[in-house]
Amino acid sequence: MHTLSTFFLYLCERIMRKVRTIEMQRLTVEEYRQAEKLPLIVVLDDVRSMYNIGSVFRTCDSFRVEAVYLCGICQTPPHTEIHKTALGAEESVSWCYFNTALEAVEELKKTGYTVLSVEQVEHSTKLQTFAPQRGLKYAVVLGNEVKGVHQEVVDASDGCLEIPQLGTKHSMNVSVTAGIIIYKFAEELILR
Repeated sequence: MHTLSTFFLYLCERIMRKVRTIEMQRLTVEEYRQAEKLPLIVVLDDVRSMYNIGSVFRTCDSFRVEAVYLCGICQTPPHTEIHKTALGAEESVSWCYFNTALEAVEELKKTGYTVLSVEQVEHSTKLQTFAPQRGLKYAVVLGNEVKGVHQEVVDASDGCLEIPQLGTKHSMNVSVTAGIIIYKFAEELILR
């Protein structure tokens, strides 16, 4: 009988209870704006889907990304469809709009950012071998859902990152790609 009660207590201690939102002690929007940011700007080059844009905002909020640059055909907040997936992250994450991603890249390079397009190109750097350097500021360019990053933007970039893929498809959803890339930067620069 003693071993049964000991086993029951052991199980009770091992049960994984979901943490309530109030227990997570998340930042307020104002605290977020004042907090130190991951030295990364996410540039969206002609991303069509507002749901993808909203999802990128939400991921950027999760890792305290410095800003999102919306370019070309990208819609901008406030917009109901962006808000549906951003869930308010469009209020916390800084953003600005450029007519083209090339304009955004040129501005970023002038201000000392290393710009990396996320694209499948010759001589790309595979994500698993990439190690961002502390003390540098980075921007990553993510492209249109069908056409990817414009070639002139690739040409103006300091390099290209590629996420290796093992299946039959040649690409991933842009918001999924953003999550993978942003996590890589966060893991290397702030989570270690």
